[in-house]
Amino acid sequence: MNEGLSLDHHWLPFTANRAFKAAPRVLVGAKGVHYVDADGNTLLDGVSGLFCTPAGHGREAIAQAVGDQLRHLDFAPPFQFAHPDGFRLAEAISRLTPAGLDRIFFVNSGSEAVETALKAALAYHRARGQAGRTRLVGRERAYHGVNFGGLSVSGMVRNREAFGLGVAGVSHIRHTWAPDRVFITGQAEQGADLADDLQRTVDVQGAETIAAVIVEPIAGSTGILVPPQGYLGRLRKIADTHGILLIFDEVITGFGRTGKPFAAQSFGVTPDIITMAKAITNGTVPMGAVAFQRTVHDTIVGSGAEGGIEFFHGHTGSAHPVATAAALASLRLYEDEGLFDRAASLVEPFQQAVFGLRGLPAVTDIRGYGLLAGIDLAPDVVVGRRGAAALNALFAAGLLVRVTNDTIILAPPFVATDDQLHRIIDIVRAVVAKL
Repeated sequence: MNEGLSLDHHWLPFTANRAFKAAPRVLVGAKGVHYVDADGNTLLDGVSGLFCTPAGHGREAIAQAVGDQLRHLDFAPPFQFAHPDGFRLAEAISRLTPAGLDRIFFVNSGSEAVETALKAALAYHRARGQAGRTRLVGRERAYHGVNFGGLSVSGMVRNREAFGLGVAGVSHIRHTWAPDRVFITGQAEQGADLADDLQRTVDVQGAETIAAVIVEPIAGSTGILVPPQGYLGRLRKIADTHGILLIFDEVITGFGRTGKPFAAQSFGVTPDIITMAKAITNGTVPMGAVAFQRTVHDTIVGSGAEGGIEFFHGHTGSAHPVATAAALASLRLYEDEGLFDRAASLVEPFQQAVFGLRGLPAVTDIRGYGLLAGIDLAPDVVVGRRGAAALNALFAAGLLVRVTNDTIILAPPFVATDDQLHRIIDIVRAVVAKL
């Protein structure tokens, strides 16, 4: 129960705080694919916490690694010093990333990963004598975190409207969802030409002014927008033609969510930079990272004066010893239990079950790829009202999900059984049928 718990002082992020405090949803325990709320009710985790816990909750190997690390080395300053596990983790990640993206910079979150990627893109062009490349290109309906750089290249308007103009020199290309292409499993056959928006931006702004274009391979927080066939490859070709860096934001899709270590491998397109976070530690300790092509890293590092700092950027918690211990233990779990392959084996039954919701009167579209799915609900008079009602009703029915506006987002843990996946969908069906 929440008796005796003051709700006055904690300001919750991305939350309707007044509504929450009127009917709190407080979690007190987690194990496997379930949460326990403050009233002792068990809930299925339908979104891996927040896309963070593919190996499920309460993994003893990670807890043991974190406890051991705290007793051995609780903190090491990351500026001008280092500790061995930072190097071990960077090497382990480089074995998962696409070939060539093997220079790893550590941060504390996805937002910081994006900020690092954007800064490095600017630094790269300056180091190679093209300091005029200061423009950045994002995409409509994109989410790249909450720092000012990531906020500026994001395309979710409500996230930006209260915070001024943001970073100057940012353009946005169109998103990939189309109202005439709905209920499509996987990638749509049409729509690759939307990538030509990048060429139009080049034509207007001039290639010599553009540093980088950043996209999520699958736009996650806005409702699981899957790229059309050929779209990402077309972006890659246009970026190459004009010397523009291509950044994939894989904070959600990284570490097996699409059945491969990274979505870049699932779609067969290799960017210059990949951001990652969330599942890097199975959600246990905040951490993020950025993987760079060697040429990007070597150009920046090679431009500095001998003995001097080459990249004036970083965080106190970069490669924190406790976070690296959690990440190394998580990556070992993923490998030892074959969880990326398990995720791939669950894709077909999961997607079939999700698309079985088509036909419910309130459902206007379903999109999915890998172990990700977005279910659009017909909006009420106020956008988001039906989504909020769904969130509350699903929680009451024993299921935790992510809701954005009027879209239910599912991203189950890789350790879920077929029966648990179907139970998730059965709960969604029962609740949505009554909305």
